[in-house]
Amino acid sequence: MAYTDDWENLMNGVFGAGGRPRFGGTAQPEAKPQKSGTSAVPDLNAALLENQKQLDALLKKQNAQLKTQDTAVQSALEDSRQMLRDMEADGLLAKGTADVTAEHLGSFEGLAAEVKKTVLGQDAFVDSVVRAMRRPFVLGTERPAARNVILLCGGAGTGRHFALAETARIMAARGLLQSDKTAVVDLALYPNSGAEKLFLQDLYAALHAPGEIVIFEHYESCHPGFLKTLSDLAVKGSAPLSSRYLVNKEGILVDAGTALAPGAVSSITPCGKYLIFFSRKGRDALADKFGAPFVAAVGDVCATSAFAREDLAALAAQQLNALAQKVSARLGLTLSAGADVRDYVAAQCSKEKGAAGLAECCDKMFRALSEYCLQTDAKLTGTVTLTAKPEGVWFCLNDQPEQELSALLPAEYTGAAEAVRAELNGLVGLGAVKEYVFGLADNLQVQQRRAAAGFKTASLSMHMIFTGNPGTGKTTIARLVAKYLKAIGALKGGQLVEVTRADLVGRYTGHTAPLTNSVIESALGGVLFIDEAYSLYRGEQDSFGLEAIDTLVKGMEDHRDELVVVLAGYTREMEVFLTANSGLASRFPNKIEFPDYTADELLDITNVLAKGKGYRLAEGCTFPLLGYYKRRQALDSRTAGNGRLARNTLEKAIFHQSRRLVAEPAAELDLILPSDLEFEE
Repeated sequence: MAYTDDWENLMNGVFGAGGRPRFGGTAQPEAKPQKSGTSAVPDLNAALLENQKQLDALLKKQNAQLKTQDTAVQSALEDSRQMLRDMEADGLLAKGTADVTAEHLGSFEGLAAEVKKTVLGQDAFVDSVVRAMRRPFVLGTERPAARNVILLCGGAGTGRHFALAETARIMAARGLLQSDKTAVVDLALYPNSGAEKLFLQDLYAALHAPGEIVIFEHYESCHPGFLKTLSDLAVKGSAPLSSRYLVNKEGILVDAGTALAPGAVSSITPCGKYLIFFSRKGRDALADKFGAPFVAAVGDVCATSAFAREDLAALAAQQLNALAQKVSARLGLTLSAGADVRDYVAAQCSKEKGAAGLAECCDKMFRALSEYCLQTDAKLTGTVTLTAKPEGVWFCLNDQPEQELSALLPAEYTGAAEAVRAELNGLVGLGAVKEYVFGLADNLQVQQRRAAAGFKTASLSMHMIFTGNPGTGKTTIARLVAKYLKAIGALKGGQLVEVTRADLVGRYTGHTAPLTNSVIESALGGVLFIDEAYSLYRGEQDSFGLEAIDTLVKGMEDHRDELVVVLAGYTREMEVFLTANSGLASRFPNKIEFPDYTADELLDITNVLAKGKGYRLAEGCTFPLLGYYKRRQALDSRTAGNGRLARNTLEKAIFHQSRRLVAEPAAELDLILPSDLEFEE
């Protein structure tokens, strides 16, 4: 501290560095024997008195500083205790947690047990997280190296984020962290090399943000070059930048170019923070993306486990307790629920949502009760009793009749799904194809009902192979499938990304995988439609095509819940294509054959196309068109074009009708006559 230096300076001022007294603040040579009648004592006494005054002043200054520091420390500790007491009062902490925390300030003793009071059902995971956070306190680290590199893995909704947040909160309350704030970097935002500047800026900002924890999400979707930067941070403690940057007043990196600007940043460091990676996958997947050196630098791998039945019951009780407090505070009602409701809420845990399904269920109950209160202007009082039944949760207020809780919520919008369904029904033919697509919606609806009733759900693979000749409607159906899957809630985006070999296969070594990954990223949330997919495989010597297929298979696995892939091509060629990769056939269980159109269907298609363009066919066109379509389809339906044959035939008829109307101004503008038809044999 500062006053230590002041004390040392004063002592040296009194006695000198060698322990001899000083006089008047200036060092004197060793005293010679004094002559009779002279004395040096008065001078020594005066010097000592002067130095005594300085010493008293310094001691007074020290005491004031110590008193100020002690007051600040006590004030901070009391603020922490009061915050914990408030959280207890709000039901966010178990009773007695504040006192336990106060007793262990600056210590890890009992920290894991304290976290387990709010993080239920993951005791082993909590122990491992606390151990990971404690590791640098035991081993010691030096800035700017990372304090620790940690992987938190496990299924969705298993409490990974909540456990870390609770651990950080309690560590901060104990003084083990300066703050419980965290900075989050979503690595899925940087899928390709074009996002380099954005990635570096966000990474720099996170590492220099308040708090001592930086969280990295979705590393599986990040560009490999940026993962190398993160690997360097963990392994080497520093990552070089490809360019020099300046940091402006807002903390934003500005490319300095080649200028030798003072203060330019040429590398980035972890700033002594915890680097924490979240994933649903474990160490092996981490090694596949980052490499062995990075995995070796990971100090701890903490994995959650599936919840036991008793843990889910405890979590459900916790959620219902929070719901009761919310209903009391917001709606002024008392909530009553028994073990049947607790078990119903516990059953909302699914593979896709995990324990988040419990919170979602209780939130839905609160919204329904809020809607009930909003339906009347009168202030409601009393007790709301919940009862679980096979069809859902019912409620009654005081002695009123029971009502189904979910019936109070607005019905989900289904107009988009009905519109797409009508569009599908309007297509000519394709009966088997339509039946399959509508079956997707039926399956989703059944699984949602099973989840609501507390049963396990089964997610079906929706990847498809469309086989058939050109013009049989494969692209049209793929586009409608994308819209329909979004409308029924199976996909978030609903976009259709249509590509061919040229969009996936690079022109030089190392180009194909990034190109394919970029296409996959653009299709997430929607449908990736690969037309003439068989062209990706041109034999075992086609290394570029095989790389694209391998990358596609891996991308489908990494994004199984975010992407539907549809492959289209000729039947025979697609059978050969599926042998290119051992995992291809198993990932495409849904093979749909698009049959050639009959002559009658082609006639219907012609009429539909004509109506869409504002034309109509004269009755005399029916017989010649049917005969023409029968001959062309029988000759070679593969080259005839199917639906394209109908479109081309109509367009020629419209062209000839235009020429006829010039010569016949009084003729009907929308009518196509047999004389307008032209047939290619």
